[in-house]
Amino acid sequence: MTSTTPEPRRYPEATEIHSRLIKCPLAVEESRAYWARTVPGGAPPKAQQAFDEYWFGAKSLPWVKELVFNLQTRFGAYPEALRILQNWRSISPETRAVICHWHLQLTDPIYRAFSGDFLLARREAGHPHLYRNSVIAWVAENGKSSWTLGTQKQLATRLLSVALSVGLISSRRDPRSLTFPRVSDDAIAYVLHFLRIINFRGTLLDNPYLRSVGLEGPTLEARLRKLPEVNFQRIGDVVEFDWRYPCLGAWAEAELPQFGLES
Repeated sequence: MTSTTPEPRRYPEATEIHSRLIKCPLAVEESRAYWARTVPGGAPPKAQQAFDEYWFGAKSLPWVKELVFNLQTRFGAYPEALRILQNWRSISPETRAVICHWHLQLTDPIYRAFSGDFLLARREAGHPHLYRNSVIAWVAENGKSSWTLGTQKQLATRLLSVALSVGLISSRRDPRSLTFPRVSDDAIAYVLHFLRIINFRGTLLDNPYLRSVGLEGPTLEARLRKLPEVNFQRIGDVVEFDWRYPCLGAWAEAELPQFGLES
């Protein structure tokens, strides 16, 4: 009698367009507080508890409710990833921001398209800068037809704000130059292992998550060749890609300094 190892649970990337970004931005520091206090795989935290215990500082209860709902959507829904983030003691501020960016992309199709396609298309068209009016027009074309002009403007403003926080644009004023953030090897290894449990459009070598931070084509392949967590080789059109670790948790335990999973 042979035993089989069950396949890990897989999660879909969000496809339903929404405007929740207006009420909850990238929230890097709030995400950090959420990671520290939420039980991975347990019951979702209560907004009242987060408010009473000042998880996010002196914020109003309605704002805390928005934060808890959105952060549960972005992180709590993926207990394997949440355990890693909760115990990643040596995570740098830059890596924390880019991981928040990837989780926001996963759960918000408008932000995913904006950061992973629209900004790249402008670069490729020879327009390495951005204007707020062009973002408003993009939202009008790609968002819900029922959204008012006011909603379109609010969402465009929030998209620009988040892009600035991540390092995808350089300033708060037009014209805003397009930039890329610094992405550590640990961040690349995290998102590659995380995407192993995600059903997403694209491939590991061509997807909006890596593409959004400038990792595609020869640039991505050069970084992959240096990663000890994977074995990547390309000979002509033949690509060899093997994993050193079976899952995200095994990678974290072996490779992240000062890391320890709680029992």
